[in-house]
Amino acid sequence: MSNVHELQFLKEKIQELKDQGVYRKLPVLEGANEAEVILNGKKVINLSSNNYLGFANHPRLKKAAVEVVDKYGVGAGAVRTIIGNMDIHEEMEKLLAEFKREEAVMVFQSGFNCNAGTIQAVTEKGDLIVSDELNHASIIDGARLSRADKTVFKHANMNHLEEVLKENRDKYRNILIITDGVFSMDGDIAPLPDIVNLAEKYNAMTYVDDAHGSGVLGESGRGTIDHFGLHGRVDFTIGTLSKAIGVIGGYVAGSHTMKDWLSHRGRPLLFSTSLPPATVGAIMEAVKLLMSTTEYTDRLWDNAKYFKEKISKLGYNIGNSGTPITPVIIGEEGKTMEFSKKLFDHGVFASGIVFPTVPKGTGRVRCMVTAAHTKEQLDRAVDIFKTVGEEMKLF
Repeated sequence: MSNVHELQFLKEKIQELKDQGVYRKLPVLEGANEAEVILNGKKVINLSSNNYLGFANHPRLKKAAVEVVDKYGVGAGAVRTIIGNMDIHEEMEKLLAEFKREEAVMVFQSGFNCNAGTIQAVTEKGDLIVSDELNHASIIDGARLSRADKTVFKHANMNHLEEVLKENRDKYRNILIITDGVFSMDGDIAPLPDIVNLAEKYNAMTYVDDAHGSGVLGESGRGTIDHFGLHGRVDFTIGTLSKAIGVIGGYVAGSHTMKDWLSHRGRPLLFSTSLPPATVGAIMEAVKLLMSTTEYTDRLWDNAKYFKEKISKLGYNIGNSGTPITPVIIGEEGKTMEFSKKLFDHGVFASGIVFPTVPKGTGRVRCMVTAAHTKEQLDRAVDIFKTVGEEMKLF
């Protein structure tokens, strides 16, 4: 008789991954997440982190985190609705609301938690969720948790979105249109002004997951809504505190009504301990830094333009990104993974991304340029892309 505790069914599934060539081990980073790192024991230029502004190891953020730990300890000790809501949590939300130029902000433990907690809290049976086909996995999971009906519109296709709205408006009480602000695999920006105009025309609400717009687009990183000047016209804006801000967590920006309701029905808030003090201290320092200068976002965009131009000149297809996310599209899955491995061997870490994360035949390495990269590091990276491209006869 087989032993149930051997999890034979999972062993078989793991073997399938190995047979398909998609089995992997987690890469191990030694030290802080910087522009150049030791990864799996090898020194490489890091083109794969979401640490857009170089804040993950910023001395001012580290100092702020330590100071807060001395006063508040290492953990909040409870969920926010019981006794885990410290004055610094309230202060952080006020600061974020001011930064985002919105009435109120509700902070969750992660961006994923924002989507898991908010979508199901603001929709119910009798409502319709209309989602861009390329939305992030956490939006898909968040929508699954809702009892509302769901439908998808073609990526950034406003004609299709209007068709869906026109056809369904009279059948549902509320309609919630959900889109990423910046799409993480291609780096393109959602046509938000058009989406908002359609939403208002058909009396629907808008929900924007701005994970890759937070700290990147808009004045000093205030996000995609600020970039387009749509304040007060987007009902729910999700921001992350773990990418450009450099720490961990997520938030929903919007009205006082939104915040009041989520404090009663946002399940990750009700059933999971609030953010630890150190992260709150570091987050506030990051936001204060951004409110005082555009230096970091200016450097991020300068580096991104510099890198894109050089990679493009080599003859690589870098898609239609309008942000620092730079996909270098190779195509075939096996070739993409080989390309990523060769880059690593030569001293650049650019993670290979293939189906099912992106459509079949559009495998790419996604390059994430940050404010912390020096021009010298970017030049070295471009040279390595040239060498590997020639070795593999890619152009």
